[in-house]
Amino acid sequence: MIAANLLAFGTLLLGWLVYLPALLWAVLRAPWLELFSDLRRQHLLFGTMLGLFLLWLVRRDFDSGLSYHFIGMTAVTLLLGWPLAILAGLAAQLGLLLMGRLDLAALGVNGFLLILIPVLITELCAQYVERLKPRNLFVYIFCCGFFPAALATLVTLLGGLALLWLDELFPMPPWLDDFVGYLWLVIFPEAFINGTVVSALVVFYPDWLETFNRSRYLQAPWKDNERDG
Repeated sequence: MIAANLLAFGTLLLGWLVYLPALLWAVLRAPWLELFSDLRRQHLLFGTMLGLFLLWLVRRDFDSGLSYHFIGMTAVTLLLGWPLAILAGLAAQLGLLLMGRLDLAALGVNGFLLILIPVLITELCAQYVERLKPRNLFVYIFCCGFFPAALATLVTLLGGLALLWLDELFPMPPWLDDFVGYLWLVIFPEAFINGTVVSALVVFYPDWLETFNRSRYLQAPWKDNERDG
């Protein structure tokens, strides 16, 4: 996360101009009727909000105003679908805001970096995999779990670094040339956490995943042979 004092007013305003329409679109596209009629989905939503809030509390705050924590939005997107994932991320942000761990002025920028970018990348990867209609379970786990989490982390880090560099309010460290080497120390754990959560859900609770086609991925091999014959 990035503190408000490290960003220019124009950047903070632009973050809100991008984040607010995305929130409104998520509210309009969220499956409210299904959510209110399904107690299980309500428990999943509230449990995910709490889990995401606790995950973001486990963070390293630097004196410069930057904070590092795992994102976790890839697994949340696959679990809830993109509209509810965005709203769950907002709820976690509001929790951090109430605890004084997040600046209100920077909520839009951080929402764009930590919520919208991971959700968009995960949703695009999930749609692409669904379009290919693979029958291999590991294709879903890797291409929808591990890979989007790694890519989203990379884009988020580079996007945040670009904002800091353009605003010129944050003194860039002299070891910035070695930044590429440190990326792997952040990308791999994020991919591992999200991929592991998705793998566990696929094995134990596949019905919980909104983007998982159980009838195709978990279909018995003999049924495919009968169909081919």
